Amino acid sequence: MKLATLDWILILSFFAVFLIIGFLVAKRSGKNTQEFFLSGRNMPWWLLGISMVATTFSADTPNLVTDIVRQNGISGNWVWWTFLITGMLTVFVYAKLWRRSKVLTDLQFYELRYSGKEAAFLRGFRAIYLGVFFNVMIMASVCLAAIKIGGIMFGLAPWECVLYASIITVLYSSIGGLRGVIFTDFLQFIVAMIGSVWAAYYIVNLPEIGGLQNLLAHENVSDKLNFLPDFNDTKSLLVLLIIPIAVQWWSVWYPGAEPGGGGYIAQRMLSAKDEKNAIGATLLFNVAHYALRPWPWIIIALASLVLYPKLSDLGSEFPNAVLGHDLGYSAMLTTLPAGLLGLVVASLVAAFMSTISTHLNWGSSYISLDFYKRFIKPEASEKELVSIGRISTVVLMLLSALLALVLSSALSTFAILLQIGAGTGLIFILRWFWWRVNAYSEITGMVVSFIVALTFEFGNFGLEDYEKLIYGVAITTFSWISITLITRPTSTKTLANFYNSVTPYGNGWKPFKKIASKENIPLKSTNDVFTIDFASMLLGILFVYSSLFATGYVIYGNVLGAGILITIAVVSAIFIFRLWKKKP
Repeated sequence: MKLATLDWILILSFFAVFLIIGFLVAKRSGKNTQEFFLSGRNMPWWLLGISMVATTFSADTPNLVTDIVRQNGISGNWVWWTFLITGMLTVFVYAKLWRRSKVLTDLQFYELRYSGKEAAFLRGFRAIYLGVFFNVMIMASVCLAAIKIGGIMFGLAPWECVLYASIITVLYSSIGGLRGVIFTDFLQFIVAMIGSVWAAYYIVNLPEIGGLQNLLAHENVSDKLNFLPDFNDTKSLLVLLIIPIAVQWWSVWYPGAEPGGGGYIAQRMLSAKDEKNAIGATLLFNVAHYALRPWPWIIIALASLVLYPKLSDLGSEFPNAVLGHDLGYSAMLTTLPAGLLGLVVASLVAAFMSTISTHLNWGSSYISLDFYKRFIKPEASEKELVSIGRISTVVLMLLSALLALVLSSALSTFAILLQIGAGTGLIFILRWFWWRVNAYSEITGMVVSFIVALTFEFGNFGLEDYEKLIYGVAITTFSWISITLITRPTSTKTLANFYNSVTPYGNGWKPFKKIASKENIPLKSTNDVFTIDFASMLLGILFVYSSLFATGYVIYGNVLGAGILITIAVVSAIFIFRLWKKKP
């Protein structure tokens, strides 16, 4: 497919703007590690929130949603919609705790919370495990989306797609640091939202589709519209709804939806001006991520079922592309006219760059601060650490591009990442509120979950993905809890320092408080009220889900259903603000 001159002007203009932003903030970002990795800890909530949304609006996300909708209908999205529970837990419980910790990276948390050589080992190992291995896997799946989009839109070979898509991203990420990433994220999000909404509107009104009502009534689409799985189909109900709600959200570690916060979400919270800005940023992120963005992708995915109802139809139309249901999104974009096509391609490029730039900065912070400075050269200067971060940015991008060339499906990669993190999520929730959790708990969870994932992936057990997930969660959770109870607790001094830094609440600290009292160790009191925070979390979940499905009912033309859900959303928001006014 050939792009018109106008399309190229739009695309190249965005490239130029991103590079200019990177160069403008380069001097300030290069001053020290706090500037390069945390943008000086002075970012406002709205800019951080939009940055989080832009990061999770990656080029592979529309592909993933398209894959899900084509195979399992709209209700299939519960496999990621349930992560909202984790997100709201982070908003109302963990955001303020992360900001109080004042660590530079979330891995520095390990030596704030745990003691001994095991804490140091955990920090160093996780720096490589997450910063390199896991991070490269995630970026490779994003690069796979670039390969599929580039193959259809530009007729490029896979290696050409990852090469061209990476160069500018690496440039502004390495010179501009997190500040450059956040500023470009703001622009990228605006472009991406305009592009996706406009593309959905245009595609729905194609002659082959015939408007929204015809789309919804089409025989290939009508059975894909339910918000909930078919309750008469036990397997679908179990896989798509019950397991995600009952097990997945609290038990699985997944980037951007970590139980208790973590990764680049924690990085954004740590770079906020204060606790209120950290909370506001994560709240904005969750509202926009789950309630605002999905519907344009869903509509385009449904439209693809009209033009390309079968996987073989996509293969026939695009014989040189990497075949998969996720190809449906890129295929539909080929119907767009000049100008709009350039804007949408620019929005997808922006989405790709936003996600990759965040992961590069996040991963390089682990390598520079949590590995190089902590274990290789503790006396390294701030300038040297920034240089290591910039070099790491280039290396991580290279590894991700190479891995992307051997991947084939966004959904299969998503399932692998879920399985590797299965069973570890509960550790990240409880380590703030149960004094007995120690470094051995996390080491055990990490090692066992990885071994179980590899065993299920390469062993012939005849298990489906959801069965592997449940077994993985059970085995890993049993293992780390057992090790926790038979190993020695974290030292009293370390626990006291941690408690006084973040002042966590909960009955899980009562035994430690008794120990501290006997040893005459003073502990701060906390003004946080868990019941208010927990109630706010539940109301936040109700608000976002009501908003998400109210939008769906508006699209379906169901005025009554939309009205009821909008009312529920408004009432939920009112109660959230009232509860927050009551906070001490």
